[in-house]
Amino acid sequence: MAAQIFDIHSETPQQFRITKIAHDIREGAVILYPTDTGWALGCNLSNKQAIKRVRDIRNISEKHPLTFLCESLTNISEFAKVSNSVYRAVRRLIPGPYTFILPATRNVPRFAQDPKRKTTGIRVPDATIAMALLRELGHPLISISAKIGDEAVDDHDMLIGSLESRVDIVVTSRSYSFQGESTVIDMTGDEFEIMRAGAGVETVVEQLGIAVPA
Repeated sequence: MAAQIFDIHSETPQQFRITKIAHDIREGAVILYPTDTGWALGCNLSNKQAIKRVRDIRNISEKHPLTFLCESLTNISEFAKVSNSVYRAVRRLIPGPYTFILPATRNVPRFAQDPKRKTTGIRVPDATIAMALLRELGHPLISISAKIGDEAVDDHDMLIGSLESRVDIVVTSRSYSFQGESTVIDMTGDEFEIMRAGAGVETVVEQLGIAVPA
């Protein structure tokens, strides 16, 4: 069965559509939607079956850590252990294309965190549609980059055509502003480390004074 397609304005999202999508996410829907870093697959943080579907679509195991989107720094501190230094650093960077790897709190379901390190990846996106969904949901949203097989695809129509039969909702817009894959920052230790240099990495280097890995 083909997914429901919701075309949403990229700057002023239609609230009635946002409300409908959020309702379906709470009921277990898996969505394909645009973020600041590109197309993503998403579902409710606490829905084990929906998360399994996301993993199946991406063909990744339960050992593969997932990222989730938060609306604010308050959300981050609810789901991750945030020291004073982490708080100050994250505040300088959000919202934006950054994934923060942090120790997970008990509020993160075991099936949504790294099983070995007990960590989680968290982002606060600089994306109007994603933020509207987060505000309506009132809690974080699982998010992982959408690909065909292992390949990222720039062609919107090709990506949607490949995945729409496997998701419940596709969120489209008249325009997109993708910055590229996120910069991943490990903040679990005393010294922060860039695990992947992606979009906005220059800002990370400038703000946090850490080096890009060779």
